Amino acid sequence: MQTAQSLYSKLESDRWTFLSRARECAKVTLPFLIPPLGHGPVNALPTPYQGIGARGVNNLASKLILGLLPPNAPFFRLLIEDSSLMQAGMEQMRTEIDLALANAERSLMAELDSSTLRQVAFEAFRHLIVSGNGLLYIPEDGLEFRHFSLEHYVVDRDPRGNILSIVTCESVSPQVLPEELLDTLNRQNLVSTDKTVELYTAAVREGKKYRSWQEVAGVMVPDSETEYAEDALPYIALRWNHISGESYGRGLVEEYLGDLLSLEGLSRAIVEGSAASAKMLFLVNPNGITRSRTLAESPNGAIRDGNAADVTVLQANKFADFRVAFETINGISERLGHAFLLNTSVQRTGERVTATEIRAMLEELESSLGGTYSTLAGEFQMPLVQQVMARMAKQGRFPKLPKNTIKPQIVTGVQALGRGQDLMRLDAFVGGLVQTLGPEAMRRLNVAEYLNRRAMALGVEPRGLIRSEEEIQAEMQQAQQAQMVGQLGPAAIQAGAKMATAPQGDMSG
Repeated sequence: MQTAQSLYSKLESDRWTFLSRARECAKVTLPFLIPPLGHGPVNALPTPYQGIGARGVNNLASKLILGLLPPNAPFFRLLIEDSSLMQAGMEQMRTEIDLALANAERSLMAELDSSTLRQVAFEAFRHLIVSGNGLLYIPEDGLEFRHFSLEHYVVDRDPRGNILSIVTCESVSPQVLPEELLDTLNRQNLVSTDKTVELYTAAVREGKKYRSWQEVAGVMVPDSETEYAEDALPYIALRWNHISGESYGRGLVEEYLGDLLSLEGLSRAIVEGSAASAKMLFLVNPNGITRSRTLAESPNGAIRDGNAADVTVLQANKFADFRVAFETINGISERLGHAFLLNTSVQRTGERVTATEIRAMLEELESSLGGTYSTLAGEFQMPLVQQVMARMAKQGRFPKLPKNTIKPQIVTGVQALGRGQDLMRLDAFVGGLVQTLGPEAMRRLNVAEYLNRRAMALGVEPRGLIRSEEEIQAEMQQAQQAQMVGQLGPAAIQAGAKMATAPQGDMSG
């Protein structure tokens, strides 16, 4: 059987080109994301001369987090097929079923909100923008999501983009290894207690399942071998751009790397030239009557003998050249600002983000990124929902849904607010109906159904909030009795009650 380490070494050659390009992109944006080759704890990272790249990456990653993981509504919906309802004869129960599914959505979102998903997803999106690749790991138990950068994993895909194998490599302390494994490694002199070891985790497709295991120095970790179903692999290999026939993607920074490199060079020239021009140096004519010592030792405002023509100030006289470079920098900065959505922002600073602002931002993301937002919605959100649903169902905290009847649906693009769009359409329908037909339309409207659907669209639990027909009837009867007491008095009410409860024979006699 092929070891995880040998498989990792075999797939490293295919990753080399993408990793080298990612290091170039990180160098002019966020160097710590993908450090240079051979970088260690004692090495200093390169410092860019411009901040447009870093600002653009952080800005776009923040917008992706807000768009793909909106804080005010679920980013998915659980839908039941109409054909399934018709076959089961449950068409009249659609509202109740939708309410139950909405409750399931809220429980799943509460699970995600209590995890480290958003922090890890922000890191993953920054890596995606810079390197074009990232790997998310969804644990089977616990809420600690993990992210692997491109330099710590390899992946192999088939021509259709399906994952054939994934191998991660991470440095760990020998102290965290199981005692049984550590004893085996010590007997074979394969590990030293004062050094870290490389832990390899592999997931290889075999038929319609994935076989996963861990190993250190070619020795398998005890009890680490397991199998996953085809749609239950806990790894999500993300790509920014899909390139046919390639296992890895390309990042957004790579598309604008020429502008970033030009901006870096011009910014460095401007900074260094400005520093040189800022140096003040006086030159004194050695044949004149003014002495350099007199000029150097004289305090401010002193009166000395000399000739002003003997003293000059050294000037670079490069203002025109700097102006050309400065205008070029402005042009490049403007192009990069549009590429990273820096120039247009509908979100107000320091205020609460509204649904309308998020919707406008999603439209901006979809139109500017050329479908990348929709791709991430399909390759990031759908596996995430499926994995967390399966994990919660396995733990008994989520209902087991039939796969062929109820399915999660990711709402992408301008529909990313999910049920908020249903609310807008519902209110528009009712408002237009009343405006067109007048009060007559309200007589034909099922108010109870409208209230349930409106609560469902807002993600509000209607139970205990909306009164049932029985409760309304009981309240109306109480109101009628109170009115009768006020008009006829208690004696008449008691007489009426006796007549209503008296036997039929007594009335006829």
